Amino acid sequence: MTEGNKTAQSQDSLVTLQKAYDLIFEKLVSWAHQLIEHLPNFVLATLTCLLFLFLSKIIGRLTEQMASKVIHSQQIVSLLTSIVKVIVITVGFFIALKIIGLSGTVTSLLAGAGIVGLAIGFAFQDMTENFIAGIAMGIRKPFQIGDVIKCQDVFGTVQTINLRNTIVETFYGQYKVVPNKILFRNTLTNYHATQQRKIEIEVGIPYSQDIQSAADTITNALNELDFVINKKDTIVFGDAFSDSSITLKVWFWINYPGETDYIQARHQGFVTVKQALDNAGISVPFPIRTLDFAIEGGDTLASQLNAVNTDINKSKDKQD
Repeated sequence: MTEGNKTAQSQDSLVTLQKAYDLIFEKLVSWAHQLIEHLPNFVLATLTCLLFLFLSKIIGRLTEQMASKVIHSQQIVSLLTSIVKVIVITVGFFIALKIIGLSGTVTSLLAGAGIVGLAIGFAFQDMTENFIAGIAMGIRKPFQIGDVIKCQDVFGTVQTINLRNTIVETFYGQYKVVPNKILFRNTLTNYHATQQRKIEIEVGIPYSQDIQSAADTITNALNELDFVINKKDTIVFGDAFSDSSITLKVWFWINYPGETDYIQARHQGFVTVKQALDNAGISVPFPIRTLDFAIEGGDTLASQLNAVNTDINKSKDKQD
């Protein structure tokens, strides 16, 4: 290769480098011009984000104060406060993007958020349902910690209330973790709601005994107990004609919760009913079976015994 060709190639390389440099410089200058041109928008967008961040704290504090007056669950109050803050900050972020001129980005983000939210909703449907039920129960407050509740096969004292589940201690000492949707969907009995509870006892009296006299005896004895309230509502009434007795139902009321526990009050009620009947000379009958051989189409006991004796005598005669 001659020296002239080498010189020509060197000049071509320099020209190429110069063009690349000029192109890069032109791009940088263009970007710098665009940056300077959009700098006010960037500043305004930044101020908008800071403003909405400041507003989220103020609105969150107001939301927490107002929600605390209505909702007693601190978890739900904190959750609602966080949701409000996130919404305010998100609105500010989208406004800032629009100020910069990224309207297409805002639309894409909203569409993507909708799709992601829909997918998450289907994937965690059960968890979401329990979560929403927990929020609804936190607002409605059908029960509180320490209340005795019954729902389907759950019966016990509420120990903890979470946003997804409720922990109930049964009367057998076990802890049950109950999904909130079960307590929200089904019929729930709260034994603490009225602060009173009815106790029911069944007792049998002989058919020969006067029902009203026995009922008055039991009623007067129960109304002498200190823990019995609403004494005018203490009632004894006939419930059924049983096989060996007339079944009476006894109703009386106690404060619940109160100084006397439900089990103790029920036990004392049984003791009082039994003592009252004993003092009145009324016995509580036990099952009795009567054999009647004189029913229609049957033989009397005497005729059956005679037939048996005849068969025995015939057997003896044959043996002799």
